[in-house]
Amino acid sequence: MLVQLVRPLVRTQVQLLSQSPSASTKLVGMVAQWLGYLGIQAEVTQLQAAGERIQVSLCVGKPEQCTEAEWQRILDNLNQPRETDAEFPWLAYSAMTPAQQSKVHRLLASVLQAGGQANSEDWQNLRPQLAAFGLEEPMLLGIQAALKAPLPMELLVEQLEPEVAAFVISKAIGIALMDRQISPAEDVALKALLNALDREVVA
Repeated sequence: MLVQLVRPLVRTQVQLLSQSPSASTKLVGMVAQWLGYLGIQAEVTQLQAAGERIQVSLCVGKPEQCTEAEWQRILDNLNQPRETDAEFPWLAYSAMTPAQQSKVHRLLASVLQAGGQANSEDWQNLRPQLAAFGLEEPMLLGIQAALKAPLPMELLVEQLEPEVAAFVISKAIGIALMDRQISPAEDVALKALLNALDREVVA
């Protein structure tokens, strides 16, 4: 996973910080560097120790993977009254209808298929990895069943509800990164999910 790739680098930099008398200057650069790995331009505007924590203030620019239109919508959304945040349709798996849960199963099975892991015979190896992402037992059983007859992502994202898309995307990214890389087929599948969510949000 991405975390396992980055941690050795972070560990080395933490050791440097603990040995440096100018830790403040170095940490300012490190925070910007860490975010830079994600394609995010960031400038640390304030940094100070506060008890057992470090307070950091950032000025963040448009990420590399963000279009101008998306960035403008983000800025517009941030300028909205705070209470409107609750209007975004976050939905827990347990609160979904059976039809929505079935769509989740098929969408995640499609991501596994894109990663070359659609063979139900590999389920014994896949199951513990999927469980590590916090997938509940009913969801695991549903994915296992969906793997027997996976459907193409293009078909599954048609009229996909935004709350279901938002739920699936985080899980799908974790699944795609299980082998520490994103294949071209997985990239297409993830973009289809993101485009489906973007289409619903814009509408």
